[in-house]
Amino acid sequence: MIEGYARHYGLDLPQAELRAEANEWSITRGGRSGRVAWQYIQDLAGRLGQRLA
Repeated sequence: MIEGYARHYGLDLPQAELRAEANEWSITRGGRSGRVAWQYIQDLAGRLGQRLA
Protein backbone atom coordinates (compact mmCIF):
# COMPACT_ATOMS: atom_id res chain seq x y z
CA MET A 1 0.00 0.00 0.00
CA ILE A 2 2.80 2.40 0.93
CA GLU A 3 4.65 1.78 -2.32
CA GLY A 4 1.48 2.45 -4.31
CA TYR A 5 0.83 5.72 -2.51
CA ALA A 6 4.45 6.82 -2.91
CA ARG A 7 4.42 6.00 -6.62
CA HIS A 8 1.04 7.70 -7.17
CA TYR A 9 2.11 10.93 -5.45
CA GLY A 10 5.67 10.93 -6.83
CA LEU A 11 7.38 10.66 -3.45
CA ASP A 12 10.97 9.77 -4.25
CA LEU A 13 12.57 7.57 -1.63
CA PRO A 14 14.57 4.39 -2.18
CA GLN A 15 12.30 1.36 -1.80
CA ALA A 16 14.32 -0.16 1.06
CA GLU A 17 14.25 3.13 2.98
CA LEU A 18 10.53 3.56 2.30
CA ARG A 19 9.76 0.08 3.64
CA ALA A 20 11.97 0.50 6.71
CA GLU A 21 10.42 3.86 7.61
CA ALA A 22 6.90 2.59 7.00
CA ASN A 23 7.49 -0.46 9.21
CA GLU A 24 8.89 1.68 12.01
CA TRP A 25 5.95 4.08 11.63
CA SER A 26 3.41 1.26 11.93
CA ILE A 27 5.13 -0.20 15.01
CA THR A 28 5.30 3.11 16.83
CA ARG A 29 1.74 4.07 15.85
CA GLY A 30 0.14 0.85 17.03
CA GLY A 31 -0.88 -0.98 13.92
CA ARG A 32 -0.80 -1.72 10.25
CA SER A 33 -3.88 -0.38 8.52
CA GLY A 34 -4.83 1.77 5.58
CA ARG A 35 -5.29 4.73 7.88
CA VAL A 36 -1.81 4.35 9.38
CA ALA A 37 -0.36 3.97 5.86
CA TRP A 38 -2.07 7.19 4.77
CA GLN A 39 -0.81 9.03 7.86
CA TYR A 40 2.73 7.90 7.06
CA ILE A 41 2.41 9.12 3.46
CA GLN A 42 1.14 12.49 4.66
CA ASP A 43 4.09 12.79 7.04
CA LEU A 44 6.57 11.71 4.36
CA ALA A 45 5.20 14.23 1.87
CA GLY A 46 5.52 16.97 4.46
CA ARG A 47 9.11 16.05 5.22
CA LEU A 48 9.90 16.03 1.49
CA GLY A 49 8.16 19.39 1.02
CA GLN A 50 5.61 17.97 -1.43
CA ARG A 51 1.90 18.57 -1.56
CA LEU A 52 -0.55 15.72 -1.97
CA ALA A 53 -3.10 16.63 -4.58
